[in-house]
Amino acid sequence: MNHLERFRRVFRFMDVDRVPDYEFGYWTETIDRWHKEGLPTDKKTNRDVELYLGLEGWDCVEMLPVRTGLWPIPPSRIIGEDDRQAIVDDGIGGIYISYKKGSTPPHYTRYPIRSRSDWEKLKPFFDPDTPGRIPLNWDEIAEFYRYRDYPLGIGSFSLYGWLRNWMGVKGISVAFYRDPDWVCEMMDTLVELWIGLIRRVLRDVKVDFATWWEDMCYNRGPLISPRVFEEFMVPRYRRVTDVLREYGVTVNIVDCDGEVSRLIEGWIKGGINALLPLEARCNDISKLSEDYHGRFVFMGGVDKMALIAGGKTVDSTLEKLKPILEAGGYIPMVDHRCPPEVSYQTYLYYLERKRKLIGRRESTDPSS
Repeated sequence: MNHLERFRRVFRFMDVDRVPDYEFGYWTETIDRWHKEGLPTDKKTNRDVELYLGLEGWDCVEMLPVRTGLWPIPPSRIIGEDDRQAIVDDGIGGIYISYKKGSTPPHYTRYPIRSRSDWEKLKPFFDPDTPGRIPLNWDEIAEFYRYRDYPLGIGSFSLYGWLRNWMGVKGISVAFYRDPDWVCEMMDTLVELWIGLIRRVLRDVKVDFATWWEDMCYNRGPLISPRVFEEFMVPRYRRVTDVLREYGVTVNIVDCDGEVSRLIEGWIKGGINALLPLEARCNDISKLSEDYHGRFVFMGGVDKMALIAGGKTVDSTLEKLKPILEAGGYIPMVDHRCPPEVSYQTYLYYLERKRKLIGRRESTDPSS
């Protein structure tokens, strides 16, 4: 089987010779450490490292070159800085602190959307007909993808995740309570953008999956109640996934950290049927896989802490995942970006053991 055949069969809970060899990437600090431990110094990005190590994704998985978010992106400017950080005006009304070293996310001191008037300024940037959302050589691109032997996706889409980034957790939480019509308007604007783009591009190119990004959970559960999730988000997911289904796209993969169990039924109702990176410390992967077998595919589940411990802990962790893998509908991978506490040699050992588990026999030795 080739990569595309494996992908399609795994997400349909069908027999497969082996599951795809995916990983979730690495923190900048991890790659910096590995450069000192044998990783070639010209391998600087997640994609560079994954391709060098012979992985098949997730950072090197192919996506349609379509702008599905805010566009065009207004220019930002630095309004202050020192040796450690820069204070940045993001160009859409927000101000954040950007740290110059490491992978620490930007810290917003003023969010772009604080009121309806802020939203009205941004709303025109979600017009599906804005030039530049689709490449000018679209016909050439469509022809290029016609005879591929690897999976191709469209996305990412996000309802809660993007609004949370633009409003902050407190801002979006208060808006759900005080002005639900406004939240509906913002979410509907995003949905209309995606549906418009999907209808324009998927008439020319067949894709295999769509990606969603939410990150709406922490280690003890969701950041909003399941009731609010089902009321505001699930019907809007369904509007988009129904249109995707018209074009043969039945795989919808959501990226969400944290303890996710209370949202899975809602995602399924909304047409979303897979998740990564399923954090091991927050979730009972055995129970979730059993409860949702045949309805929901899980990707992840390899505890990053096991790689930090190394050695036999890696072996015992993978051994526990063996029956889940054999049951189908599961792709093992580290349950977030690999942290810098993991040595390069330990990671190579993990890849070797994981590839034995999934039955990948072809050589992936980066030194060969």
